[in-house]
Amino acid sequence: MTAAELDAVVLNPGATMRYLSGLEFHLMERPVVLFVTKDGDARMILPILEAAKLDSSKVAAKTSLFGDDPSSWQGVFNQALADLCGKTLRVGVESGRLRYLEYAFLKNALPEAQFSDAGSVFAGLRMSKDAEELNRMRKAAQIAEKALISTLKLIQPGQSEKEIASELLVQLYRHGSDQELPFAPIVSSGPNSANPHASPSDRRVGRGELLLFDWGAGFEGYFSDITRCFYIGEDDGSMQTIAATVQRANHYAVSQVKPGLTAGDVDAIARQEIRESGFGEYFTHRTGHGLGMETHEAPYIFDGNPLVLEPGMVFTVEPGIYVPGLGGVRIEDDVAVTTEGFISLSTLPREVLSIERYLANLDTMRLWYETGL
Repeated sequence: MTAAELDAVVLNPGATMRYLSGLEFHLMERPVVLFVTKDGDARMILPILEAAKLDSSKVAAKTSLFGDDPSSWQGVFNQALADLCGKTLRVGVESGRLRYLEYAFLKNALPEAQFSDAGSVFAGLRMSKDAEELNRMRKAAQIAEKALISTLKLIQPGQSEKEIASELLVQLYRHGSDQELPFAPIVSSGPNSANPHASPSDRRVGRGELLLFDWGAGFEGYFSDITRCFYIGEDDGSMQTIAATVQRANHYAVSQVKPGLTAGDVDAIARQEIRESGFGEYFTHRTGHGLGMETHEAPYIFDGNPLVLEPGMVFTVEPGIYVPGLGGVRIEDDVAVTTEGFISLSTLPREVLSIERYLANLDTMRLWYETGL
């Protein structure tokens, strides 16, 4: 905060509040605010019904509680911040998180304050994961992978994308995922897979078609995010070149990750392979995004990003090719930067095969993956 020339920061429910305080609230019609000055004075403003959660807080904060009558809430904010009223403060907020609901109460209580985006301050705190955070993310990846394998064993031609996605959800929870998932699983087939963020539909999967899974699990507040592709029965050959290109792009980009490389460099490695293979126009998104307590957080792996990779950073590498009317392939791994280079928290083989061949050769492919042979 001092380096960013901030007098205070304000947080509402989300990953950063949970990271700093240990407190977890959901966004609702009642405001919840953590206000911290640069000298360490912390204040919590929240509804009475949430007061019991404060027993688990890692922050010794002065607490101001309000009841159910919205007409009384501004008075509670005014009283909680009365000693700061009239001062010209520079208050940092998470611009993608703070709602107008909380902002209006704060601005009325502190009319002279200037509110500014402090996203880089919060991102810097959370971007480098420690050993315990990495262990949780590795466990989240293991849960996700076990759930997918269990789901693959139950898939039959003629099932709908929705039916397959619902089975994957069941398996995620059976294998130990947190209740909160990083996102609703994407299951798309045939031409639907050409939409990177397709929602599972009633479309039924036919033999020879490609089936894309983009899914993840949560473990103790940390997420995984993985994508793998398969064929229902033997493929018809229409996607083989695309699949091989994406697999190479993923491999080249992941294998080059190391401290000192920039985020833009990682994107460029994946993009170059796809461009030189003639599919550049069909790679329509960045190569990856940071991962942790949120599905999308810093660092972001996009073309030209000068951010230098450092040990502890975790992000996805997920090149893809999407041809409208035909289909798409994306292969995504969760990669952590180490002092020596990288580790991949996701370990399922990246080959695009029929489900039957994939399951039959899973152990052999895992050995290849783990040894690099």
